[in-house]
Amino acid sequence: MQLLIRFVVGGLVVSTFAMLADVLRPKGFAGLFAAAPSVALATLGLGVATQGADYAALQARSMVAGEFAFIAYAFGCVYFMAVRRMRAAPVAVLLLVGWGAIALEIYSAVLL
Repeated sequence: MQLLIRFVVGGLVVSTFAMLADVLRPKGFAGLFAAAPSVALATLGLGVATQGADYAALQARSMVAGEFAFIAYAFGCVYFMAVRRMRAAPVAVLLLVGWGAIALEIYSAVLL
């Protein structure tokens, strides 16, 4: 039942963010407002409803740690692909490993 609720809420929020992205310029914002915010909101909403506010707060802090790691990933992708002219697939895979390491380090240093 929880997965069904997550799919429905996530779909509704994705649709809302997609409509918001459709009116914003440039269209590059569409990706920012598509999946991640809606999945995060659905996850937090379900966390509050099923596990309580403390659990949802832990989820939110974990999302922030992942977000900081993702910023490092994004800057790394831009640097290696745009500045150093490296191929996208190897850069993305290697930096994805780096993203995981950074997120785990932030999580263990700050949240544990």
